[in-house]
Amino acid sequence: MRRLRAYKSRGLTLVELMVAMTLALLVALAAIAALLISQQGFHAVDAASQLRDNARFATDLIRRVVLQAGFLNTEFAVDRGHEFTLSASDTEPNLKGFNNARYNQALAIGTTNTVSSSGQGINGSDMLVVRYQIGSTQRDGVADGSMINCAGMTESTIPTNSSERLTSVFHIGTSATSNEPSLMCTRRVESTGTWATAQPLIQGVETFQILYGTHGVIPNTAPSALSESSVSAAAERYLRADQLIVNGDAAATNANWARVRSVRIGMVLRGPVGSAPMGEAMSFDSLGGGGFSSSDDKGSVLSINPADGRLRQTVSFTIHLRNPQETL
Repeated sequence: MRRLRAYKSRGLTLVELMVAMTLALLVALAAIAALLISQQGFHAVDAASQLRDNARFATDLIRRVVLQAGFLNTEFAVDRGHEFTLSASDTEPNLKGFNNARYNQALAIGTTNTVSSSGQGINGSDMLVVRYQIGSTQRDGVADGSMINCAGMTESTIPTNSSERLTSVFHIGTSATSNEPSLMCTRRVESTGTWATAQPLIQGVETFQILYGTHGVIPNTAPSALSESSVSAAAERYLRADQLIVNGDAAATNANWARVRSVRIGMVLRGPVGSAPMGEAMSFDSLGGGGFSSSDDKGSVLSINPADGRLRQTVSFTIHLRNPQETL
């Protein structure tokens, strides 16, 4: 009995201890690997959800502002003697854009149609200018709160003449807080006649591409007269902003812009570093293909090389303008 008790109380041998430690280490490594994989999956799902939310916000905001292009307060819309006209060469159209351009106030106010080499957009991104008036109540003559600017805020300054319009500009700039390419809003404050500081709307927007659905427009050519039925006709071709410019003829350029019937917008949004596993270099078609993207439109296809571990999402949509952009 004495020998049996001594045998039962004996400890582990060195070999048994090493085997147990090895098995425990393998179990721990497997658990850590599973934790890291699940954490990576969580970050990827979270980043994908954030990208979808950003895309939805950008789509809704841009769509609503662009649909306002050319809106006139009832006073000027029904009074044919005070209607808005594009006959003057110094009157900017309700909707206008610039291909491969950073924000430049000279472009936004119509001083020039030329994008300088130093003012080219981030990843070939474009710039979009939208003009419209505020609606007012018939009874009190105050703003009805239906019109917003590119920052998503309502405006309240009632126009005093047919050419007095709000101006909202969408463009891509670098956020000062995150150093990320961002969708920006720059707007003119009607009450003071000044331009507000550019405001970032969504961070991580790498490219912002725009095509314009036109009717009766030949690239870089002064337009001929349209029939009354053609004024409200649908778009027949999509062009870049620089294809609507008639060199040396501001009035013809504005007339081409007045024949825009729809706007095709494409963006590539990216998540934070590490939101996706490292992989091969990829290309992203911001405008959705189908004849919209082309090799001569810089930025319509964004190539990422080498891959940087960021999750990316493309979003593209078409907006058909609600208000007439020109008069016969």
